[in-house]
Amino acid sequence: MSERSQQQTGRTAAHDSAFLKACRREAVPHTPVWFMRQAGRSLPEYRKVREGIPMLDSCMRPELVTEITLQPVRRHGVDAAIFYSDIVVPLKAIGVDLDIKPGVGPVVAEPVRTRADLDRLRTLDPSDVPYVTEAIGMLTAELGSTPLIGFAGAPFTLASYLIEGGPSRSYERTKAMIYGDPELWRDLVDRLADITAAFLRVQIEAGASAVQLFDSWAGALAPADYRRYVLPASAKVFDAVAGYGVPRIHFGVGTGELLGLMGEAGADVVGVDWRVPLDEAVRRVGPGKALQGNLDPAVLFAPTEAVEAKTREVLDAARGLEGHVFNLGHGVMPNTDPDALTRLVAYVHEQTSR
Repeated sequence: MSERSQQQTGRTAAHDSAFLKACRREAVPHTPVWFMRQAGRSLPEYRKVREGIPMLDSCMRPELVTEITLQPVRRHGVDAAIFYSDIVVPLKAIGVDLDIKPGVGPVVAEPVRTRADLDRLRTLDPSDVPYVTEAIGMLTAELGSTPLIGFAGAPFTLASYLIEGGPSRSYERTKAMIYGDPELWRDLVDRLADITAAFLRVQIEAGASAVQLFDSWAGALAPADYRRYVLPASAKVFDAVAGYGVPRIHFGVGTGELLGLMGEAGADVVGVDWRVPLDEAVRRVGPGKALQGNLDPAVLFAPTEAVEAKTREVLDAARGLEGHVFNLGHGVMPNTDPDALTRLVAYVHEQTSR
C-alpha cells in the first residue's frame, strides 16, 4: 500500500469517530473527550521516556513522538490523540535560534524587532520537518479508528515569542510594534501565517484527521485590536487548509471577549476556556460552529465527587449544542493525578452515552 493510500485509510477509519462527528456537528454516541497537554508531564510513563532528552529533541524523534502521543490514548481511553510537538518546532526548523528552557518556556536568542529581522523567517518546506511526516505515518498506523489531531501556534502567539524573546505577562514589546509600526507587524504575522499553514499542511498530508490552532496569548488583546491586527493572519491560516476538509479548531486562553471573532477567523470548532459557560459561549460564537471545552483544569485536584459535580455543570451547559467536544479550559497541569483524568473520561462517556 502506498504512503498516500495509508494516510487516506487512516482518515477513513477515523471518519465515523465520535470526535470527528462532534466537530462536524453530527449526532454522536457519546460526548467525545480529549485533553490539551494530555501527553505530558502528568504521566509517569512520559517522564520516564523523556528523561535526559531536551524538549525540542524529543519532538524530532519519530519513535519517541509516536510513543508519547499514544500514551494518553492507552491510559485514559480518550477519543482523540494530539500530535506530540511544540508550537515553536516550525520556527526551529527554519533556523530560528531558540530553545525551550525548563521552567521558563521558549527563549529566542535574537528577538525579531526590525524589518531586517524578517529575513530570518523563511518559508517552511516539508523537507524541513521529515520527522513530522514519519511520526504521523507511524501514529496513524497504530491509532486505527482513533483520530489524530495536528496542531500549530497561531501567528499572534508565535509573534509574541519572537518579539519578546520569550514568555511575557504584559507583551509590551509586542504591543509596541502593533501600535508603533503596524506595517511591520502585519508583515510579520503574514509571514508567520504562511509558516503555520505550511506546518499544518505537512501534518494533514501525513494523515492528521483534524488540526488545532493555538492562539494561547490572544486574550491579551482588546476585541478591536484583535479584529484589526490578528484576525486576518489567523483567517489566512484557516483558509490555507480549508480545502483538505478536515475539522479546524481554534483555541485561546482568556479569550471570552474574542469568541465571536475567533469563530469569524474560519474555524469549525471554537475552544472555550473555563471562564465562560458553554451556553453563553454559543451565544457569543453564533450558529454553525461546534464548541470545545471547558472544565477548569484546577478542578481535577478536588475530590472525585467535586470533579463530577463540576463536570455535570459543563455537560448541562453544553446540552443542546450542535456539536460539543469535552476538554479542559486549558492544558493538563503537570501535577494532575493521571487517574483523575482516566475517571473523568469514563464519567463523561457514561453520562452522555445515547
